[in-house]
Amino acid sequence: MLKIILLGYVHGLVSSRRIAQACETNITFMSLSGDVQPHYTSIASFVSKMSEQIAPLFTQILMICDEEGLIGRNMFAIDGCKIKSNASKEWSGTFEELERKQVKLDKASKRILACHQSQDVMPEDEVIHDLKQKEKLDKSAAKIGEYLATKEEKLGRKGKSVKSNITDPDSAKMTTSKGTIQGYNGIAINDDKHQIILQAQTWGSVGEQQTLKPALGQLDEQLKKLGTPNTLSEAKFTADSGFHSEENLKYLATTGLDSYIADTQFRSRNPLFKVSDTYHTEKEKRRLKRSKGKPRLFTSKDFHYDEEQNTCRCPAGKTLWQ
Repeated sequence: MLKIILLGYVHGLVSSRRIAQACETNITFMSLSGDVQPHYTSIASFVSKMSEQIAPLFTQILMICDEEGLIGRNMFAIDGCKIKSNASKEWSGTFEELERKQVKLDKASKRILACHQSQDVMPEDEVIHDLKQKEKLDKSAAKIGEYLATKEEKLGRKGKSVKSNITDPDSAKMTTSKGTIQGYNGIAINDDKHQIILQAQTWGSVGEQQTLKPALGQLDEQLKKLGTPNTLSEAKFTADSGFHSEENLKYLATTGLDSYIADTQFRSRNPLFKVSDTYHTEKEKRRLKRSKGKPRLFTSKDFHYDEEQNTCRCPAGKTLWQ
């Protein structure tokens, strides 16, 4: 079972239904499964319930890689990506927002009932359609009510309420280059010698900056299992600007790691970005998205004045006349 699941993940088949289908149609999956076609529910149950039994296997794989000399322990790099979950964004919100949604669903259900009571001569097909719609609204409202009654409200770093998801409580709404998704932050730390991944984890309720400390803690535990507990005090560590924060810098100063993290303003200081048309185009796209398409007002810094020629050039590159 583990073989076909890992093969499916390697080929981008993360759905248990698609892996089950591959066991019926793909010769490689059929060979690994012994020509047995497991039901998709069996695959999903295996993934969700066998995590504690599967995790040690990856440590054993790292031990084999270490014996083959594939892990250098000289430099580690951390990076992340957004992973979409199988949950709808419509079921996300703070407890206050979910309570308002539950009230709206109840009101909509009552309106349908009131409409029927006032119009007894409605055609039978319309009655059946409306009753199905009412049943759907009641189920949705009951689903929200059950969630609010059994779950605790999530709080952010500053004690403010953060959005939960009824379908997948561990996931969170995240902004990506392709829009907002309901999903997870997938974080991995790899060794520079042969790009062996030593630590990998997904987080849904926290931002990328908040994953640095627990990820390094897991990396340290993994290195202890490999028999080298003092590696972090002797190695280098790199991360991109997504992990830059004052809190993370203070934490790294206590670990002994020789760390290199790009700050969020490094592009504005790099002369290569000042002459890059691609960078300025993408920067303007992001600005328009944040300002919802509102035009930006020009300032004197946007105009280039040549004292010798006594000329002025506008942001579009054209010379102005007096």
